[in-house]
Amino acid sequence: MQRKQFQQLLNDVLKPERIKDYCPNGLQVQGSEVINKIVTGVTASQELIDIAIEKGADTLLVHHGYFWKNESYNITGIKHKRIKALLMNDINLFAYHLPLDIHESLGNNAQLAKLLGIKVTGPLELDNPVSVSLQGELAQQSSGEDFQQLISKALSREALHIAAPSNKPIKTVAWCTGGGQGYIELAAELGIDAFITGEVSEQTTHIAREMDIHFFAAGHHATERYGAKALAHFLKDDHGFDAEFIDIDNPV
Repeated sequence: MQRKQFQQLLNDVLKPERIKDYCPNGLQVQGSEVINKIVTGVTASQELIDIAIEKGADTLLVHHGYFWKNESYNITGIKHKRIKALLMNDINLFAYHLPLDIHESLGNNAQLAKLLGIKVTGPLELDNPVSVSLQGELAQQSSGEDFQQLISKALSREALHIAAPSNKPIKTVAWCTGGGQGYIELAAELGIDAFITGEVSEQTTHIAREMDIHFFAAGHHATERYGAKALAHFLKDDHGFDAEFIDIDNPV
């Protein structure tokens, strides 16, 4: 497929125009005109680029790309090394940030819900149809301890659990993959039992305790592996591409 057609395919699916973002979504670095071999991953790190080169990929498709708001415009240091490697090997870099978080089936939030057995009931931001945080319900009520074990097992990493002081059972859940800890207060105000995200801040502990809500932090990378993985399967199974997801281990 031609590069222009491939970008249109991704844009038609992920609809980046729906949401304001902190970086450009779509083609960030131009490479081969024809798309044959695709590697997907969470972040366009040097390690992922090197693997894409080894595999003979002409396209790298990630969640975390480059050119973030407020970062330096200078292409120096590791940014220079990464972009130079892409250009010298004629590799396209496509990146979709928030559009991949919010997609109804392929998105990080949707995929995490599927993995944890959460039924999506709607956006956490009630008046926002493209809310980057969702809410839902468990099929069966769970204790905080059991839910922490479920998350840890599903994501293959030990999830941090800050228990609600009442230690109330969990039935309703809100979540936002990655760095979504700022949504915990809204979840608590809506009376939701637990909030899940990737990262945690110092103040999160106090909010969880003072607003009596269970909080779980399971890692930015660990909660956002599944959108890029789902994209690889979508491109391979539905469109016949040679597409492969590569997971670069990251403890954060």
